[in-house]
Amino acid sequence: MSDFQTVCKVSDVKPGEGKTVAVGNRTIALFVEKGNHFALDDHCPHMGASLAGGYCEDGVVTCPWHAWRFRLCDGAWADNPRIKTRTYPVRIDGEHLQIQVPDTPSTGYSS
Repeated sequence: MSDFQTVCKVSDVKPGEGKTVAVGNRTIALFVEKGNHFALDDHCPHMGASLAGGYCEDGVVTCPWHAWRFRLCDGAWADNPRIKTRTYPVRIDGEHLQIQVPDTPSTGYSS
């Protein structure tokens, strides 16, 4: 597992909205809800839409293309938890948001 990397300022992530950041060859969607920060792969495993562009409410982000819903806490598809998108550990360092991304390439989904 790699070290935590600073990806943006905490204030750059707005409640109810997603923010896309690039870390190496990955794009990661960041969210904040009720003061908790979350990071998951930015690509919906269904058709590849940006999850950061989706609607976020009650701990779930809804894909903007086909309304697949993913839980922010663990990346599981809310309608079939066997399908998941990868999540990443998040921490706050002062005014910076940091995420921990593994050194191995992402598959974009897990089951």
